[in-house]
Amino acid sequence: MCGTTIAVVSRHEVNETISMKTSNSISIFQRPLWVAVFALTAAIAWGFAYPLIKLGYGEFQITPMMTGSKMLFAGVRFCIAGLIILAMAKLGHKDFHVRSGIDWWYLLLFCLVNTTLHYAFFYIGLSHSEGSRAAILNSLSVFSVVIMACMFFKSDRMTPNKIVGCVIGFAGILSLNLGGADSGRFTWLGDGMIILNALCGATASLLTRGLGKRVNVFVGTGYSLAIGGVILVGFGLLFGGTLPHVTALGSLWLLLLIGISTVGFSLYNKLLTCNPVGKVAIYNSLIPVVGAVSSCLCLHETFYWKYVLAGALATAGIYIINKGK
Repeated sequence: MCGTTIAVVSRHEVNETISMKTSNSISIFQRPLWVAVFALTAAIAWGFAYPLIKLGYGEFQITPMMTGSKMLFAGVRFCIAGLIILAMAKLGHKDFHVRSGIDWWYLLLFCLVNTTLHYAFFYIGLSHSEGSRAAILNSLSVFSVVIMACMFFKSDRMTPNKIVGCVIGFAGILSLNLGGADSGRFTWLGDGMIILNALCGATASLLTRGLGKRVNVFVGTGYSLAIGGVILVGFGLLFGGTLPHVTALGSLWLLLLIGISTVGFSLYNKLLTCNPVGKVAIYNSLIPVVGAVSSCLCLHETFYWKYVLAGALATAGIYIINKGK
């Protein structure tokens, strides 16, 4: 009896130990609570970027026609954010090794798509569009990710939920053009650039899957922002860009944008390499809502009823795509 009791206790202890080891081996970026906390943090931060960029334009006196200055403003933001992430990675003793020359080309492609092209389109488009409208329109990136992932990855298959979600989401985006001309209409320099920005964002999300296989994801994110930012600065200067009027308040808006990029990209890219894209992307449904509301509050923009309809449909579409059976 005693021997049997000892054997049972020992087996129980072994099972408990194995369970603890398994629990401890799970990264914090894979634990449901922290996935939610980190993804929400990134989404809310990115939502507030819309009014902050327009406030920065106002303080630096960057007008809609100053394309070079917009690229310079964006480049400074991302270059500094990238250098901060690289410094943090260095202090955290992350591996900076990039495995091969081909992987360097992949990293360069990621820099161009994730930062240079993505935010060149975004900064140009936002200067020709209301922040609330741009925030909702940018939700196109989520639906584009779903469709593109099914096209390029065997593990992602088109399902009825995805079809219904995309249809509802696209309906929300199209509803932005309801009403008369005074309530906002499609423009190529405004909406057109935001759409191109959304497509670049979707492509970058797919490329992030391969980033972690080639370099530490924090290091890769730092390289992406720093190198992409330098390229933006170069194009900005080439097009005669300047920061015409530097003020303390303008510098504060720029610092906040740098903080948003540093925190948002670090958390989001790490989450994408540790979890299914859909599990993380569902939290991006908050971005158009936060962006639209914060733009109206901070910029005193007119809030049209169709923004509520578009935001609700976009959010519903994202939820349907990612909810379980």
